[in-house]
Amino acid sequence: MTACSSPSSIPAQFDAIERIPIKTVLVHDQWIAYLDVGTGPPVILIHGFGGSMWQWEHQQQALSQHFRVLTLDLPGAGLSDKPEIDYRPDQMLDFCVGFMDAVKIPQATLVGNSMGAGLAIGMALAHPTRVAKLVLIDGLPQHVMKKLASPSVRRAMETRAPAWLVSLGNWLFGGLMIESVLKEIVHDPALLTPAVIERSNRNRQRPGMIKPIMAVRENLPLWESGFATRIGAVAHPTLVIWGEEDRVFPIAVGEELHHAIKGSRFTRIPNAGHIPQWEQPDLVNQSLIAYIRS
Repeated sequence: MTACSSPSSIPAQFDAIERIPIKTVLVHDQWIAYLDVGTGPPVILIHGFGGSMWQWEHQQQALSQHFRVLTLDLPGAGLSDKPEIDYRPDQMLDFCVGFMDAVKIPQATLVGNSMGAGLAIGMALAHPTRVAKLVLIDGLPQHVMKKLASPSVRRAMETRAPAWLVSLGNWLFGGLMIESVLKEIVHDPALLTPAVIERSNRNRQRPGMIKPIMAVRENLPLWESGFATRIGAVAHPTLVIWGEEDRVFPIAVGEELHHAIKGSRFTRIPNAGHIPQWEQPDLVNQSLIAYIRS
């Protein structure tokens, strides 16, 4: 019954630096919220762990001048449904393929940030014909926990508290927790305005958010064993973009990922942390447009 009902809780527009109508599509009986702007070769933007489509707010206008740009909230994130599933890598890949089928895109360039880059790598390995090019922005490397430098993100990944206790802590202290994490993810603290922090906290307070985040975290070993060891087998044209001031995965991790993927290109973004497409959008957008069009 839920799957057949209208996704009435989803707002009509994506309220970021500009207003963009939010679309929804049913994928495996779950409503997926997404943006769809522009025309031309399709490009799909995939957010990272605990993130949502707002992390791509500065890409919509620039990229849509050249491409059809689709930006989704993954299952369990943002405005999309939060089903009671395990959130294994293979399930998330099934949702990606299902999403592409639902919006009638046989092949696209996949642009992933952080854990979204891990999902893009998984698509290239498991469903190679669906991927035209890859862009990995401060992406997911091998041996994630060994290379993870952010204390706040590490605590979030290592906690063994039950979901109900994490949910309670999120409700009571969510604003402080979000601000602490953002200060390690974003290089320039001036960008963390009260409005940005409030928006991030509001997104994390959406019903049903905590269990999927914890489930994705618990399934990290499946990424390590199933895809991370095969990164060198990626055969698609690949651009690796990395913020020079990334405190989650330092730039040496990005250089290692670049060297692991034969023929990939590497672009450093100055004065940017873990989400350079948000901190330095002009530089990142220039790189994206030039690479995807090449």
